[in-house]
Amino acid sequence: MSEQRDYAIVVGVDGSPSSRVALRWAVRQAHLTNGLVTAVMSWELPELYDWPMRTSEECDRATEEALKTVIRETVDDADAAAIRKEVARGHPANALLKAAGSADLLVVGRRGYGGFAHALLGSVGQYCVNHAPCPVVVVRDHA
Repeated sequence: MSEQRDYAIVVGVDGSPSSRVALRWAVRQAHLTNGLVTAVMSWELPELYDWPMRTSEECDRATEEALKTVIRETVDDADAAAIRKEVARGHPANALLKAAGSADLLVVGRRGYGGFAHALLGSVGQYCVNHAPCPVVVVRDHA
Protein backbone atom coordinates (compact mmCIF):
# COMPACT_ATOMS: atom_id res chain seq x y z
CA MET A 1 0.00 0.00 0.00
CA SER A 2 1.20 3.47 -0.75
CA GLU A 3 1.21 6.13 1.92
CA GLN A 4 -1.14 9.02 1.19
CA ARG A 5 0.50 12.40 1.37
CA ASP A 6 -1.02 15.84 1.21
CA TYR A 7 -0.67 17.90 -1.94
CA ALA A 8 2.13 20.39 -1.21
CA ILE A 9 1.71 23.93 -2.51
CA VAL A 10 4.46 26.54 -2.14
CA VAL A 11 3.56 30.20 -2.68
CA GLY A 12 5.89 33.18 -2.87
CA VAL A 13 4.87 36.14 -0.73
CA ASP A 14 6.49 39.58 -0.67
CA GLY A 15 3.55 41.70 0.45
CA SER A 16 2.82 43.04 -3.03
CA PRO A 17 -0.74 43.00 -4.36
CA SER A 18 0.27 40.27 -6.84
CA SER A 19 1.65 38.04 -4.11
CA ARG A 20 -1.53 38.49 -2.07
CA VAL A 21 -3.60 37.37 -5.06
CA ALA A 22 -1.26 34.37 -5.45
CA LEU A 23 -1.66 33.53 -1.75
CA ARG A 24 -5.46 33.57 -2.00
CA TRP A 25 -5.28 31.40 -5.12
CA ALA A 26 -2.97 28.90 -3.39
CA VAL A 27 -5.36 28.64 -0.43
CA ARG A 28 -8.31 27.99 -2.78
CA GLN A 29 -6.27 25.35 -4.60
CA ALA A 30 -5.40 23.71 -1.28
CA HIS A 31 -9.10 23.43 -0.48
CA LEU A 32 -9.70 21.71 -3.84
CA THR A 33 -6.78 19.28 -3.51
CA ASN A 34 -6.75 18.67 0.24
CA GLY A 35 -3.38 20.37 0.09
CA LEU A 36 -1.05 22.14 2.45
CA VAL A 37 0.20 25.65 1.71
CA THR A 38 3.68 26.84 2.58
CA ALA A 39 4.11 30.61 2.22
CA VAL A 40 7.71 31.64 1.60
CA MET A 41 9.12 35.12 2.17
CA SER A 42 12.82 35.87 1.82
CA TRP A 43 15.17 38.68 2.73
CA GLU A 44 18.60 39.84 1.64
CA LEU A 45 21.05 42.15 3.36
CA PRO A 46 21.18 45.52 1.63
CA GLU A 47 24.29 46.32 -0.36
CA LEU A 48 24.62 49.81 1.09
CA TYR A 49 27.72 50.82 3.02
CA ASP A 50 26.19 53.42 5.34
CA TRP A 51 23.13 51.30 6.14
CA PRO A 52 22.65 50.39 9.81
CA MET A 53 23.26 46.66 9.91
CA ARG A 54 20.84 44.23 11.50
CA THR A 55 21.72 40.76 12.63
CA SER A 56 20.46 37.73 10.75
CA GLU A 57 18.21 36.93 13.69
CA GLU A 58 16.68 40.42 13.58
CA CYS A 59 16.08 40.11 9.83
CA ASP A 60 14.53 36.66 10.31
CA ARG A 61 12.19 37.97 13.01
CA ALA A 62 11.20 41.06 11.03
CA THR A 63 10.54 38.98 7.92
CA GLU A 64 8.55 36.41 9.90
CA GLU A 65 6.39 39.18 11.35
CA ALA A 66 5.90 40.70 7.89
CA LEU A 67 4.88 37.30 6.52
CA LYS A 68 2.41 36.72 9.36
CA THR A 69 0.93 40.18 8.80
CA VAL A 70 0.47 39.64 5.05
CA ILE A 71 -1.17 36.26 5.66
CA ARG A 72 -3.45 37.65 8.38
CA GLU A 73 -4.49 40.57 6.14
CA THR A 74 -5.04 38.38 3.07
CA VAL A 75 -6.88 35.22 4.12
CA ASP A 76 -9.37 34.32 6.83
CA ASP A 77 -8.25 33.15 10.26
CA ALA A 78 -8.90 29.44 9.70
CA ASP A 79 -6.87 29.44 6.49
CA ALA A 80 -4.12 31.58 8.02
CA ALA A 81 -3.70 29.11 10.89
CA ALA A 82 -3.23 26.22 8.45
CA ILE A 83 -0.53 27.93 6.35
CA ARG A 84 3.04 26.85 7.03
CA LYS A 85 5.31 29.90 7.16
CA GLU A 86 8.88 29.77 5.86
CA VAL A 87 11.41 32.59 6.07
CA ALA A 88 14.55 32.30 3.96
CA ARG A 89 17.68 34.37 3.55
CA GLY A 90 18.67 35.04 -0.03
CA HIS A 91 17.22 35.93 -3.39
CA PRO A 92 13.47 35.19 -3.61
CA ALA A 93 13.81 32.99 -6.70
CA ASN A 94 16.41 30.78 -5.04
CA ALA A 95 14.34 30.56 -1.85
CA LEU A 96 11.25 29.54 -3.81
CA LEU A 97 13.08 26.92 -5.85
CA LYS A 98 14.56 25.40 -2.71
CA ALA A 99 11.15 25.30 -1.00
CA ALA A 100 9.57 23.85 -4.15
CA GLY A 101 12.03 20.95 -4.17
CA SER A 102 9.52 18.65 -2.52
CA ALA A 103 6.36 20.49 -3.59
CA ASP A 104 3.69 19.45 -6.04
CA LEU A 105 3.00 23.02 -7.15
CA LEU A 106 4.68 26.42 -6.97
CA VAL A 107 2.48 29.53 -7.08
CA VAL A 108 3.77 33.03 -7.81
CA GLY A 109 2.18 36.37 -8.56
CA ARG A 110 2.58 37.99 -11.92
CA ARG A 111 4.94 40.58 -10.54
CA GLY A 112 6.18 41.66 -7.14
CA TYR A 113 7.96 44.64 -5.68
CA GLY A 114 10.82 44.39 -8.16
CA GLY A 115 11.85 47.07 -10.63
CA PHE A 116 9.81 47.22 -13.81
CA ALA A 117 6.13 47.47 -12.86
CA HIS A 118 5.11 47.33 -16.51
CA ALA A 119 6.74 43.94 -17.12
CA LEU A 120 4.42 41.11 -18.10
CA LEU A 121 6.09 38.73 -15.65
CA GLY A 122 8.47 39.66 -12.87
CA SER A 123 12.03 38.36 -12.83
CA VAL A 124 11.37 36.03 -9.88
CA GLY A 125 8.32 34.54 -11.57
CA GLN A 126 10.18 34.17 -14.85
CA TYR A 127 13.10 32.43 -13.15
CA CYS A 128 10.75 30.07 -11.32
CA VAL A 129 8.86 29.21 -14.51
CA ASN A 130 12.15 28.29 -16.20
CA HIS A 131 13.85 26.43 -13.33
CA ALA A 132 11.30 25.03 -10.88
CA PRO A 133 11.33 21.28 -10.17
CA CYS A 134 7.51 21.19 -10.19
CA PRO A 135 4.66 22.82 -12.11
CA VAL A 136 4.38 26.59 -11.66
CA VAL A 137 1.19 28.64 -11.64
CA VAL A 138 1.55 32.36 -12.36
CA VAL A 139 -1.55 34.05 -10.98
CA ARG A 140 -2.81 37.16 -12.74
CA ASP A 141 -3.54 40.16 -10.54
CA HIS A 142 -7.32 39.92 -10.87
CA ALA A 143 -7.63 36.15 -10.35
